[in-house]
Amino acid sequence: MELCEGFFRQAVKPVLTGYFPTLSYSAGRLDYGSDVLGFDTPQSMDHGWGLQLTLFVNEEDYAEKDKIEAALGDKLPFEIQGIPTNFPKNADGIGSPQSTTTRPIQHAVTVTTPGRFFKEQVGFNPLEPIDETNWLLISTQRLRIIASGKIFHDGLGVMEGARERLSWYPKDIWIYLLACQWQRINQEEPFMARCGDVGDELGSRLIGARLVGELMSLCFLMERQYAPYSKWFGTAFAQLACAKEFIPIFDAVLRSGTWKEREGHLSKAYLAALRMHNSLKLTGHIEETIQPFYTRPYQVPGSGRVVAALYGAIQSNAVLALPKNVGAIDQFVNSTDVICSMEKVQKLKGI
Repeated sequence: MELCEGFFRQAVKPVLTGYFPTLSYSAGRLDYGSDVLGFDTPQSMDHGWGLQLTLFVNEEDYAEKDKIEAALGDKLPFEIQGIPTNFPKNADGIGSPQSTTTRPIQHAVTVTTPGRFFKEQVGFNPLEPIDETNWLLISTQRLRIIASGKIFHDGLGVMEGARERLSWYPKDIWIYLLACQWQRINQEEPFMARCGDVGDELGSRLIGARLVGELMSLCFLMERQYAPYSKWFGTAFAQLACAKEFIPIFDAVLRSGTWKEREGHLSKAYLAALRMHNSLKLTGHIEETIQPFYTRPYQVPGSGRVVAALYGAIQSNAVLALPKNVGAIDQFVNSTDVICSMEKVQKLKGI
């Protein structure tokens, strides 16, 4: 991110000042990449990593897109801080920095407008009124990228405001998503023990691990942090304030040799999650207890009572009209090919 900002200030900005002195624009790094999320390491440099940024212009200046990109190809320096500005793409459309001494440079400066960019990235323009359903069709990975990115220059005066609007869900949408996440736990909370009770330790371990994942997702929501996709999920979880308490418990759940041992550790995680919920003060106090599942000897938190309390706290009629217990795209679809395609996601809008 620091290199990309230096690329803008040392190379891109001087070209724009010299050849397009009246152009109003914003510039930043809000697109895909581990560097945008702040998780890049030396390993990240093998593909898709390099000097990149997006240049945002007004709709009336978008007609100059080709001229701006061509001028940059002709005038940018060949390197910034030892990193080539040449960024050719392979057959899969993934770019990598490659040294060159010929022009035009195949740079990675993308010219677009705020409206076009956000339409492509999240499916709507956050500068306009946001329909409740639109929030549910954006993967938290996409939202985290925008929240984690950086605007280097906001000459248009709209990009920081747009990022702020996308920084977290409206309150009632947030409560709805919390209810849906607690419901996901509610659906399976007795099954880990039930599998173990019939001798299915493999199934018990599998469901135990899945419940750990659901609790981790719940923690992201309770801390008002967008969860990244699977590659960075654990890395980002470790940065949450609650991670110090939860990680040892989750490690113990995953290491457990028997379902009874696993149940004991999961119970500790459930109690910690209930304490976190009560600290949010979104609902009345929920008793922080573990209880048998009906008359069966399986210890569960009774997550349904949290679900009911959260639905009771929603005030927006539009949010109450949303499909109950479905939630956002990440909560009912786990296909990366679907979640990463706004075109495919938009087809789910009527469901």
